[in-house]
Amino acid sequence: MIKERLNLSDEDVKMCKQIGFRTLSLCSIMEMEKMQALAYVRVMIPVINRYYHTQEERIEGYKRRHWELFNTTPTVAGFITGLSAAMEKQASEDSTMDKKSINAVKASLMGPFAGIGDSIFWGSWRIVATGIGLSLALQGNVLGPILMLVIFNIPAHICRYYGPFLGFGLGSKFLSQVSESGLMQFLTKCATIVGLMTVGAMTSSMVSLNIAYVFTMNEVEMSVQSLIDSIMPSALPLALVFVCFYFLKKDVKPITIILGIIAFSILGRFIGLV
Repeated sequence: MIKERLNLSDEDVKMCKQIGFRTLSLCSIMEMEKMQALAYVRVMIPVINRYYHTQEERIEGYKRRHWELFNTTPTVAGFITGLSAAMEKQASEDSTMDKKSINAVKASLMGPFAGIGDSIFWGSWRIVATGIGLSLALQGNVLGPILMLVIFNIPAHICRYYGPFLGFGLGSKFLSQVSESGLMQFLTKCATIVGLMTVGAMTSSMVSLNIAYVFTMNEVEMSVQSLIDSIMPSALPLALVFVCFYFLKKDVKPITIILGIIAFSILGRFIGLV
């Protein structure tokens, strides 16, 4: 269906499938200077080999246009790689085209697409899938982790698979259409709202922090936890989430935060605080 809608030939479909498969490993080759550049070169090998026939042209394509800094969310990177393929095709057919624009378009798209991909898949959909999976796992249901992986990966892989087709088929006209319609800003805002709602729901239902300390006032035992809950229910779990978020903003590693929570829990249980 997508072949007819985008007017793609059999060779185009074969190439887009190769691009999509290679895009799966975009984060498998990371280096600090140019991030995903080497993996991007690997993605573009079928494209360069198809449209350029001399060694000099192929080396120029690999080295000058694709061995440059690139870093975006791999889930949505397929569209950019497909668009690069469309521009390489145009460059091979039009000798007057400025080939530097291929890398310029890549560089201009990787930031916005990273924002969209991170917001939708990492910031929102992964949390939704994890929340559903955890709700089952907490009940001892083995389907919890399986369902989490299925819910997250099916939309993610659909996006990975069709991204190169859309990028190659729509070509550069997509850039002006999306920019004029404000679609990127709308998607990012919606994804952020959904993600925050999900985090709030998970904080209330899945984060637990109780103060076990009990004191006596006028010969009446008073629980610190009941006093806090009477003022604001789930205040302590919310405070714990904000503390974790603060440390994450300070670039503290998640594993360090987890170990800190474990140490705090053990110490609190030992002294009778939690």
